[in-house]
Amino acid sequence: MSVVESFPYKVREIENVFIPMRDGAQLAARIWLPEEAERTPMPAIMEYIPYRKRDITRGRDATNHAYLAGHGYVCIRVDMRGSGDSDGVLTDEYTQQEQEDGVDVIAWLAEQPWCDGNVGMMGISWGGFNSLQVAAKQPPALKAIISICSSDDLYADNMHYMGGCLLGDNLSEATVMFAFNTLPPDPQIVGNRWRDMWFDRMENSGLWLEQWVENQRRNDYWSTSSVKEYYSAIRCPVYAIGGWADGFTNTVLRLMQHLEVPRKGLIGPWGHKYPHQGLPGPAIGFLQEALRWWDYWLKGKDNGIMGEPMLRAWEQDSIPPDTSYSERPGRWIGESGWPSDNISMRRYGLGPYTISMEGHGGPHQRDEPESSLALQSPLSVGLFAGKWCSYAATPDLPGDQREEDGGSLIFSSRQLSEPLDIFGMPVVELELSSDKPQAMLAVRLSDVAPDGKSTRVTYGLLNLSHRDSDANPEPLVPHRRYRVRIPMNGIAQRFPTGHQLRLSVSTSYWPLAWLPPEPAQVDIYPSSCALVLPERKPGEEDARLPSFDEPEEAPPLETHTFEASDHNWLLHRDLATKESTLEVINDQGHFRIEDTGTEIRRSTREWYTTLHDDFTSARGETYTERSFKRDDWNVEIYTRSILSCDESNFFIHAQLDAYEDDYRVFSKNWERVIPRDHM
Repeated sequence: MSVVESFPYKVREIENVFIPMRDGAQLAARIWLPEEAERTPMPAIMEYIPYRKRDITRGRDATNHAYLAGHGYVCIRVDMRGSGDSDGVLTDEYTQQEQEDGVDVIAWLAEQPWCDGNVGMMGISWGGFNSLQVAAKQPPALKAIISICSSDDLYADNMHYMGGCLLGDNLSEATVMFAFNTLPPDPQIVGNRWRDMWFDRMENSGLWLEQWVENQRRNDYWSTSSVKEYYSAIRCPVYAIGGWADGFTNTVLRLMQHLEVPRKGLIGPWGHKYPHQGLPGPAIGFLQEALRWWDYWLKGKDNGIMGEPMLRAWEQDSIPPDTSYSERPGRWIGESGWPSDNISMRRYGLGPYTISMEGHGGPHQRDEPESSLALQSPLSVGLFAGKWCSYAATPDLPGDQREEDGGSLIFSSRQLSEPLDIFGMPVVELELSSDKPQAMLAVRLSDVAPDGKSTRVTYGLLNLSHRDSDANPEPLVPHRRYRVRIPMNGIAQRFPTGHQLRLSVSTSYWPLAWLPPEPAQVDIYPSSCALVLPERKPGEEDARLPSFDEPEEAPPLETHTFEASDHNWLLHRDLATKESTLEVINDQGHFRIEDTGTEIRRSTREWYTTLHDDFTSARGETYTERSFKRDDWNVEIYTRSILSCDESNFFIHAQLDAYEDDYRVFSKNWERVIPRDHM
């Protein structure tokens, strides 16, 4: 990463301004203002998230926004209502209130004397989500957005549910927001009212995990803010960006297909990171690419960006399995449109434990009874699956799939006689029956090297009661045969000559996905099944794609580290009690921000436990510690969340304890029972 010290424009930082909303509330914002903008107005770029501009994202904001501002843009980092130093209480993600506030901020920006009336919006994760959502509100001054690691579908592609299965990341993300929602504003910004604001948040922000688990099927709770329900409402240009190791990549492909505005897509090998900091690499000069986008749409500079392919992606080469990578070998490929005429969906039939790479014309039909393969996976399948959404907090990627394949039904091809390139979303078509009314399947596509090592390429999940609808699930009739279709996550991958493709099917994938209420045996009829691959023909134009610049950013925030961060995944197996626990350590250390004098301590731990083959023993527990300390300020906040179950219900227990100057000043417990809804 190159650090740029000198920029075309001198920038003045404004630590805080309060922006008025239509209802009288005020949102806190930090501004990077090119001094020239006070004489000659410039476009504004807004990032709008709940992650505390004053401290938690201060480092990232310093390198990103100062860079863009130095190239002639007024950059604004806004704390959402109920977060950081803004008024109010944050009660859920992606609310209509949040979106209306975003519209108000854009209108305020356009009216400022230093803004020329053109506004862009950008962000990663939450900021990518609400860039899409606010764009759908069509604020007149919003001329373009960049949406990174975001989703257009809050039910099926947003840490909560996948294929109708409850994700373990539902608890993990609820834990993140439980901790954020209970943090106080900074007294140096809001003054003496900070304590009242803090207590209001702790008392009234609510238990988000409860509402996320209550809404187990697709309904208005999820659809209201899912832009897939109203793509045509987005009327400004969109640059959608993701990474293959991230959880939200499918959104880029859907946006390219369904949006009706000028648009570009970019998918790298990265996890949940800005692309100039992308891991696994190669990282790219994202800030330079963002400037090209903003220069074209906010300043009217014809720099050629819209003459390049609509969609660019990193096609990954084969690599041995590992739980972390610094780089993924491969190459950039481009498509002028999506879906692409350069990609064909090719159907390969399954046999007993095999994939027929000669093609498959349709379901097998014959008069005599067809043989089936029985499957009932142990609860250990999934312990090496990695995280649904990799934050590059290694080691959070899937390891060697041979350990998972021992409890799975596997179908392998012969060794390839020539390379095979795929780009898009593979699909598995299965004919099956189950001996129980509730069951799930996880399907994995892997690249098997000649030495037997198996690297997961992509995967999919299906709660079989959601086989026809996420909105109206229906239980299975035991022993009745069904045909189901399981999409896998999008990917661009080259399988080399001499390697094999392997399709693995399991009836559990814990803790990435929550377990069904009881074990089920699923019988699969392979001669009526198929693997459908999006095969791509390599083109000479790929080699002519323009190169991305090398990563660069503005100077980093000055900090002093007391304790370094620590990230690890540990598997504990007690052979006497038959208890298995996956422990996730996400300790972000203890450091001081030098320009504010604030010391910050952040740590999160997660434990996912099962006992032997008891499906009702599934239990997730999380614990967070947060502290902020200065000469005039000393607060600590601790949260604990537990999600468990029996055959009929989910159980939530949560605790919150807050301290000021080492005295506990707030404590609250929650106990909830939520019926399972075909889950």
